[in-house]
Amino acid sequence: MTARIIVEADGGSRGNPGPASYGALIRDADTGAVIAERGETIGVATNNVAEYSGLIAGLELVRDHAPDAEVEVRMDSKLVIEQMAGRWKIKHPDMKPLAAKAQTLAPTGTVWTWIPREENSAADALVNAALDGAAAEKKTEKNPLVGWKSGLDGAPTTIILLRHGVTESTTRKLFCGSGGADPGLTSTGEEQAQRAATWIANHGGADAIVSSPLRRTRETAAFVSRELGLDVELEAGIAEAAFGEWDGFSFGEVMERWPEELDHWLGSTAVAPPGGEPFDSVYERVTAARDRLIETYAGKTVVAVSHVTPIKMMVRLALDAPMPVIYKMELAPASITTISWWPDGTPSLRNFSVVPD
Repeated sequence: MTARIIVEADGGSRGNPGPASYGALIRDADTGAVIAERGETIGVATNNVAEYSGLIAGLELVRDHAPDAEVEVRMDSKLVIEQMAGRWKIKHPDMKPLAAKAQTLAPTGTVWTWIPREENSAADALVNAALDGAAAEKKTEKNPLVGWKSGLDGAPTTIILLRHGVTESTTRKLFCGSGGADPGLTSTGEEQAQRAATWIANHGGADAIVSSPLRRTRETAAFVSRELGLDVELEAGIAEAAFGEWDGFSFGEVMERWPEELDHWLGSTAVAPPGGEPFDSVYERVTAARDRLIETYAGKTVVAVSHVTPIKMMVRLALDAPMPVIYKMELAPASITTISWWPDGTPSLRNFSVVPD
């Protein structure tokens, strides 16, 4: 029996144009249970742009969670529903590309239903929660001028993120995550780890060392441990993403064997490789790990030996950047990235992908 999904979507702008956000969720049509939801700010935009953004987000949730389902879209925007149903023409140039994207995402046979605003309260709540959260964050930001901070602001917690040295999988450019093969360092990787450990010791050292539980990070951390005379604690939150069935294959091989799955994975960070872990989940556990490190080592410096994906997520977290920024970073093996978090929550990216000589 084909699943039936209801998309509820909305968008809003405080100013029209002004600060804007969207909200979208998908429900099981038979049980009413919410399967997935999303609410995000989109900067300054009009109500109509926000509403279309909500529709697109809802259809992306369908694609990611129920790609073969029959779909009904319910919105309180008469404009969006009538335009998508083909009964009204799309005249505004800002709407045309959004409508085209929505049409591409909408499954064949999608039903377009206008509903009164009071029947769209769940999506509307996501819109307002996103806007209220952005407003609260802006209001509570105490001092964005990091360079002006001093001892009067307290001592920051500094996390020195060290990527592991090379393994055979690194040199062959293979997917190598959690749950698959667990290779150790090559002789070159060991030399890189020693240089990184020496660099850290020569640049002030650290108060503690934590490591991902995987072998390549534990071996890299051991060099830092010997150099600094500190024990290594394991932190599962900074382990590499799980790539599932792709583990041990090159990008070209994955493209050949799993072309459709790869397209979906590249198109959304909410999509996991077969049997693997989506980047959205990695971001959540990295954020939780960051919180634990700041609480445990408040005002101190800790070396965190990790992998490409978690380090990118930590940088994204510090920069408060959108998720696609992770595709624009390149981290060298055994490189060092340093981030400080001040007591008021203000982050400072001190360096990025430094490769010790």
